Parts: sequence; structure tokens; C-alpha cells
Amino acid sequence: MENPIEQVMIERGERIDSMTIADLIRGAHQTAVEKGWWENDRPFSEGIALMHSELSEALEEWRKHGMDSQAMIYPYTVFSEPAGAVKPEGVAVELADVLIRIGDWCGKHNIPLEEALRAKMAYNKTRPHRHGGKLA
Repeated sequence: MENPIEQVMIERGERIDSMTIADLIRGAHQTAVEKGWWENDRPFSEGIALMHSELSEALEEWRKHGMDSQAMIYPYTVFSEPAGAVKPEGVAVELADVLIRIGDWCGKHNIPLEEALRAKMAYNKTRPHRHGGKLA
């Protein structure tokens, strides 16, 4: 079944392409700057709290809809600014917001996220099964 948000984007003539991690960082930070979110610097703790808040919103979406594939991305009509806009909602959307927040932070602070991801994923492959003696 086609994603209703993508359908709206297609109808508006907006592009839907794959992106690299560098694209994510550049795009997330550029949009945040353009929308005024970096007019004042914020401390590291606030950046982390904002990233975490998106995880909490994902949890709330899961509490409402579980892992229902139809509710991963669903349209929500906004009645404020801009009136009538179709805002995507759902677990997948809130997880996307986490990545957007992380990308924005990495863009602001020149954090080499893609390099770190490659290094960490390569290292994780060398670790033993259920390493660290943790139960979960």
C-alpha cells in the first residue's frame, strides 16, 4: 500500500529520493538554521534532551498504535500554521525526528557521524554474542 504522506508529496511535485548520512546532516542542519533554531547556541545537555524527547514521542505513538504497519506513517491535518498542512505522524516519523535532531546537532558541531557509524558497526561485528554479561 502506498504511503499517504508520500502521495501528498508526489501530488505537490516534491522529490522523494534516498539520501546519504551526509545529506541527512546537511539537510537537517540547513533547515534548522533557516527556521531560526540556531539563533542562539544551546548546551550539549539540551541537545541530548531534544533528541531524547523524540524517542519519548515514538514511545507515545507506539502506546497508541503498537507496531501496526498502517500507523508507522500516517497523515495528520494541521489546523494551525500552515493551516491545512498534512503533517506526518507515527512511530517511524518520530524515529525520523530523532535522526533529524542528531543530524542537525552533528551539522552544527561538525561531528563526523558517518565515520563514527562505520567504525562502531565494524567494531560491533568483532564482539562476542550478548557481550558485557547484561540480561537485556
